[in-house]
Amino acid sequence: MDGLRGYGERYNELSRRFAVWLGLHSTDADALLEIVTAEDNGTPLSPARLSERILLSSGATTALLNRLEAAGHIDRTREHTDRRVVTLHSRPGIRESADEFFTPLAGRMDATMAQYPPELLARFETLLADLRAAIDADLAERDGSD
Repeated sequence: MDGLRGYGERYNELSRRFAVWLGLHSTDADALLEIVTAEDNGTPLSPARLSERILLSSGATTALLNRLEAAGHIDRTREHTDRRVVTLHSRPGIRESADEFFTPLAGRMDATMAQYPPELLARFETLLADLRAAIDADLAERDGSD
């Protein structure tokens, strides 16, 4: 668990530096990464879903999205048949900025992971999924006891 905690700390530091590099507050940069990642996975976020992922109230999320939109980093669109549904999309320049910042790390991570057999990496993915499930179960239980 100490290893996972340490990894999380380093990931948070990297995220903080990305925010500084972009000239954004760390929460804004975290939100931007969530939006880009969701797009990459083919499941663009709604403002409500983003709010859940970054743990902000709907009002705080709206203010954050207003800042990101004004800075030219995102667009809010209504491409669904239900025009009330808003979807968040990154603007083209932000993906290039993220790639510029994260590409050196991606190369290091690829080289590190290439040292391990695919079966071991698959087992590690399973372990991480199981740990996430244990945390999710604990959080759900806590939500039920409020």
